[in-house]
Amino acid sequence: MRTASDTTRFTHSHQATSQVPAGAGDLLGPSTLGPLVLPNRIVMAPLTRSRADRNGVPSPLAPEYYAQRAGAGLIISEAATVSRQGTGYDNGPGLYTDEQAAGWQAVTEAVHEAGGRIFVQLFHVGRMSHPAFQEGGLPVGASAVAAGAATEHYGGTYSFTRPRSLEITELAGIAGQFRAAAERALAARFDGVEVHAANGYLLDQFLQDGANRRTDRYGGTPAGRTRLLREVVAAVTDVWAAERVGVRISPLNPTNGMHDSDPAATFTRAAQDLDRLGVAYLHVVEPGVNGTLSEPAHLKSPYLGSRFFRLLFSRTIIAAGGHTARTGAARIERGDADLIAYGKLFISNPDLPARFASGAPLTEPDRATFYGGGAEGYTDYPTLAQTAARAAGRPAA
Repeated sequence: MRTASDTTRFTHSHQATSQVPAGAGDLLGPSTLGPLVLPNRIVMAPLTRSRADRNGVPSPLAPEYYAQRAGAGLIISEAATVSRQGTGYDNGPGLYTDEQAAGWQAVTEAVHEAGGRIFVQLFHVGRMSHPAFQEGGLPVGASAVAAGAATEHYGGTYSFTRPRSLEITELAGIAGQFRAAAERALAARFDGVEVHAANGYLLDQFLQDGANRRTDRYGGTPAGRTRLLREVVAAVTDVWAAERVGVRISPLNPTNGMHDSDPAATFTRAAQDLDRLGVAYLHVVEPGVNGTLSEPAHLKSPYLGSRFFRLLFSRTIIAAGGHTARTGAARIERGDADLIAYGKLFISNPDLPARFASGAPLTEPDRATFYGGGAEGYTDYPTLAQTAARAAGRPAA
């Protein structure tokens, strides 16, 4: 486990950008999200940490990890798969068994005890899976189109596999998987649910015509390709009030082989549909996240960031995109977004809102401990208060 002296080599690299600029304090001010009152507009983004057990049960350390970050206005958990079929990564958590739900309830209880609020992100990986997860069968997708060449690997381990196209008769079952997971999320006492329709997973595969070559009513036009998303969201809002449901999208993001011939039209329709369904928020992964922006998409489309969706979606917009305190505050000040999601900064700065407020230096994360393992790089990053206590020779809380 990293010691207090070890942490000093990870600090200070972001000191120049950690201070929220004068006149843009709304990032630190309160907000509302449906029935929830948020103490600030800082969201902990969903972050893959790959520490669940082989049965998809969250790590025993997960309650501590999430509770440490309860100062966020809202926590969105790492993605939880809605079924065994929807699994494609080692040590990812699920929410399709009672044992998994019990593990998540320990997380929600810890976060609530610490004064926080937490939504669970639900997803199905679709073609981003491998026969190793499918009892030797093929993964499923919108169409029989692989995310990459069979000689290439995702997650550094599994080769891209050409999926089988889901039969139209199976699609009600996909919505049913999300409904069942939403029911378990309610039983596990989450504050709400985020439907993951981004980053090249199943719902994104249906949205974008680079992955969706269907000729039935779930393909073709934007209205057809957004149909499964509408049905999934309708299933989730049968369980949860719409004011406790959000959706994440990632226009122009080529992650996992994604592309679309007219992304502005596709995501305009998706945003309008979600607005009509009354969901609480639209979580936009802004173009350029993960260090890339599809050049062909950029040439054919306007920049589909949070500002683009402001005229299409009438409720809360969350912007994610490698923001600093300054850029996040600027998004809010311009009215482009209502809340700002932070990812990697929350890994190594569990008290990120307090650091933004004080202008304290930010700790750099150790990338070698992002995925898998135990406490190191997970629950052992100190808060400012813990660092000060250790420096003064006092026990750290």
